[in-house]
Amino acid sequence: MNRAQREEYLREYSTLKNQGKPFFPYAVAKDSAMACVVMAVIILMTIILGAELLPKADPTTTTYVPRPEWYFYFLFELLRVIKPPELVALATIGIPTICLILLFLLPFYDRNPERRPERRPVATLAGIFTIVAIGYLTYLGATGGSPNELEIEAPPPIQAAGGEMLASYEAGRIMVAQSGCLACHKIGENGNDGPGPDLTEVGQRLPSQAIARTLQNPTAPMPPYDELATKNPEQFNNLVTFLSQLRE
Repeated sequence: MNRAQREEYLREYSTLKNQGKPFFPYAVAKDSAMACVVMAVIILMTIILGAELLPKADPTTTTYVPRPEWYFYFLFELLRVIKPPELVALATIGIPTICLILLFLLPFYDRNPERRPERRPVATLAGIFTIVAIGYLTYLGATGGSPNELEIEAPPPIQAAGGEMLASYEAGRIMVAQSGCLACHKIGENGNDGPGPDLTEVGQRLPSQAIARTLQNPTAPMPPYDELATKNPEQFNNLVTFLSQLRE
């Protein structure tokens, strides 16, 4: 901004300031009225829709997975996306902190007099990208299934067979859910999209023998289950039974 532009800006600012109204009580009254409206809407929605309450806390359970408040879902999803442990702190603490500091310092380093979005493409695109990224990660965090819960029903043939077959299937389902498989694989609506393949229809792609061989000799970083097959073949067979029944 050169000297002439600065003088013109100061003249326009002085004129508009004289035409305007003082912050108190006009702006304070507007903000207070809007705050009352927002509070009234929240109270009304609470009375009509009610508050979402989870089941009572059970100190004896070992399968409960805490979930954050909705406004932290984007960080929650980052924890699921960022796999290397050395990058977790940077992604969930470092980057948000840096962005927050830059936001606080915005008036000091952004001295551009232009305020129209179309005349500030870089700042506008950066703001839009940030909003879209946080919104998308929030959606993924809200819809992501628990890493140790598998909400899938036994297929009709298994239910019809009943007995040991159904018991083996259910035991395998619980084992998959509680063994950390869903941290790397997706089954139906539960689990993560990687780094392992989607197992929703693995029984349609591979026979049970191939599934058993893959569990015993997997590709890194998946842990092998050969020790389980040796020490506890029943649990291993339950695992294979469940995976082999995952079909379309």
